Amino acid sequence: MSKVFKSILNTIPRPWLISMSLWVRPLLDIYWRGHRYTDPINGKSYRRFLPYGYEDMRSNVLSPGTLSLERHRLCWLYLKEHTELFSKNIKVLHFAPEQAFYPRFRRLKNIEYTTTDLNSPLADVHADICALPFDNNQYDMIICNHVLEHIPDDLRAMREIYRVLKPGGLAILQVPYQGNREKTFQDESITDPKQRAEIFGQYDHVRVYGMDYFERLRRVGFRVEAFDIANELDLAQIQRYGLALGELIPLAFKD
Repeated sequence: MSKVFKSILNTIPRPWLISMSLWVRPLLDIYWRGHRYTDPINGKSYRRFLPYGYEDMRSNVLSPGTLSLERHRLCWLYLKEHTELFSKNIKVLHFAPEQAFYPRFRRLKNIEYTTTDLNSPLADVHADICALPFDNNQYDMIICNHVLEHIPDDLRAMREIYRVLKPGGLAILQVPYQGNREKTFQDESITDPKQRAEIFGQYDHVRVYGMDYFERLRRVGFRVEAFDIANELDLAQIQRYGLALGELIPLAFKD
């Protein structure tokens, strides 16, 4: 199964994958029902999660019901327990909207919800993250997860996010980072997809982030905090939800 998933991810364009998964997901949801693992996004339990990965295939990480990964379930738990997304009237901008979130956020009556991406069929506004067509200080919350590692000039993208975020607003800016790497590594001469997959972890990534990622956010003006779910859940709960132990959520505030 892992080889099949890897082949699909690396050969089918992402917009096609999104469209295809809309039909496949309900079937996976029914077939893999069980009691061992629970997806906190839909509250359903499964006998296992599915494998996922463009280069290094990870086992037991993709929820059959929502197609969420570890990072999505982690973000959901933070949003539910620590923000007013589900209760307060706020404006939300969501980059590259994930299927795990998109229909649930779209149903919320209390938020003004805008999605954006260059190519995604789920995007309301097709735009370049480095040149956003939005006015300054527009959004109370911005969700931009696993996007910046695709952007050659990520600091410019961060500045655009900072620009359109309201004072007092929050941007959730998850990226894949290596906890044992001090400095972010980027080499613009690496353009071959196979080399990028080997070095950066995915064929369309342009860097691998280190722990200095939090400082990169501070350089554009954000006040940055790191949320660690391990401070709230025990190991058994973390394993049941299929979370990555030790993963931190970068929380970027505009004061």
